[in-house]
Amino acid sequence: MRPHREQHLVTRIGWLRAAVLGANDGIVSTASLLLGVAAAGSDRPAILVAGIAGLVAGAMSMAAGEYVSVSSQSDTEKSDISRERQELASAPEAELAELTGIYVSRGVDPVTARKVAEQMTAHDALGTHARDELNITELTTARPVVAALTSAATFTAGAALPLLLAAILPMSLIVAGEAAGSILFLAVLGAIGAIAGGAKPWRPVARVVFWGTLAMALTAGIGGLVGTSV
Repeated sequence: MRPHREQHLVTRIGWLRAAVLGANDGIVSTASLLLGVAAAGSDRPAILVAGIAGLVAGAMSMAAGEYVSVSSQSDTEKSDISRERQELASAPEAELAELTGIYVSRGVDPVTARKVAEQMTAHDALGTHARDELNITELTTARPVVAALTSAATFTAGAALPLLLAAILPMSLIVAGEAAGSILFLAVLGAIGAIAGGAKPWRPVARVVFWGTLAMALTAGIGGLVGTSV
């Protein structure tokens, strides 16, 4: 009889969060920047220079931000695991009682919980406490380099879309076309992220389109005011 194996979508959460965040930020921030510069009456070279600068700065900022924040999580996890290792060495009986209490709190009767705790401790004491006491698992373990590279790459991909529109649209249509195209890109991203995570797409699409449209409208309005005053 073949073992029953399941592939849960939660296994994607580590890279999916960073990917969606990076791509969404790339589209919104770059499109907003381009709209603001275009609405101020700038010519195409100035618009493209601003967009490229925003892409490079944004990608580096995303990579650095993700690396620093996820590294902090990783440092905390390592510190907790190190402390747990010391406690297992210095007070094994107390740790066994603690593990037993965890299983009892989850609905296992005390006798069975004690037996399970003893067996799991004999099998892998540190791994068991990391998982059941600290909630640190293979799925949730912080990976700073992966998060940084994913965010930078997806930000670049997202930012390249509105930048491409700025390069090919006629100048007479660049504000309206940039806004419409970027909103479409955001809708597609929201749908892809929802489907990849196993969720229905309508709410994520509406959410990402609303906030993206608001950001672009504000920057376009500021650009228009600046351009008029100048």
